[in-house]
Amino acid sequence: MTELDLDASVAELARQLVDIPSVSGDEAAIADVVEAALARFGHLEVTRSGDAVVARTSLDRERRVLVAGHLDTVPIAGNVPARWSADGTELIGRGSVDMKAGLAVMVSLAAALDEPAYDISWIFYDNEEVEAPRNGLGRLAREHADLLAGDFAVLCEPTSAVIEGGCNGTLRAEVRLAGRAAHSARAWKGVNAIHRAGSLLAGLAAYEAATITVDGLDYREGISAVGIRGGIAGNVVPDECIVTINYRFAPQWSLAEAKQRLETVVAAATVGDHSVSFVDEADAARPGLDDPLARSFVAAVAATGAGAPRAKLGWTDVARFGALGIPAVNFGPGDPELAHSDDERCLVADIEACRAALAAWLTT
Repeated sequence: MTELDLDASVAELARQLVDIPSVSGDEAAIADVVEAALARFGHLEVTRSGDAVVARTSLDRERRVLVAGHLDTVPIAGNVPARWSADGTELIGRGSVDMKAGLAVMVSLAAALDEPAYDISWIFYDNEEVEAPRNGLGRLAREHADLLAGDFAVLCEPTSAVIEGGCNGTLRAEVRLAGRAAHSARAWKGVNAIHRAGSLLAGLAAYEAATITVDGLDYREGISAVGIRGGIAGNVVPDECIVTINYRFAPQWSLAEAKQRLETVVAAATVGDHSVSFVDEADAARPGLDDPLARSFVAAVAATGAGAPRAKLGWTDVARFGALGIPAVNFGPGDPELAHSDDERCLVADIEACRAALAAWLTT
């Protein structure tokens, strides 16, 4: 088993973690390494659940902070082992952004902070990059809710070392449009369901999604057709067409409200009978920046020269913390737009800035 060198710089620690392949569903090796590294420290109580590792302090502090990150990556594309850029300012390799640089910050601080200002739970979990039922954080919430008890959470997703509050929610819906089948040589005898999709697609293309301010952060919504299917043969007028739509909604709306909003948009754009079924859904999360712990964290990050907090426009596991009633923000090294790219790379300066900001906050 690989052993982490915790005396190395945090950037070098990130390189060591990148060099341990951990594609979703194959996180045992990296979980073993993280567990072994942190089990050496007397100030941490380490619990293993499947391929999730939770390391907790128990110092009877008034408040408990959760710091979380996922161990898995998307599939490797010839980009492991890691390497440094020619000028040494970037770590290049699968997971360097999403999110082994963030994991390095967590491991480094978990080992170093034996007398933090708050009790801390360091949460390393599996299967974030795949379908929701496999998500390790969700499994911990279902099977070991006590390990996720806390007052405020930081998810070390890549944010370029800027706080991103909350997250948009997401819905995926299938709109079924009915027609009447006929031989295409006598097309006038039928009703072409694919043609009926024209008005819906035009309405979606013309729709101007809102930007909604929640707790001072601007969340830009989006409604997009992401798939269409219909037809059974090249000489048959199709009697059914299904348009798949994705709606990214602001945390102002509950799931029920977001569904109603999407149904309203679809109804306004669709001619004739149709049905809407929701095939995937995930709650949004409010920023939670009014919490005293959040305010102190914002101040600590601002002291590093980082920009002001902004909205997280994608969906992240902060929503899982929100569902548990725990305010949560995203904060981690790396440009999120480089996540999953074949030339994934993370600035060393980002890694160092995130560690410095979290260390300052957690010790004052």
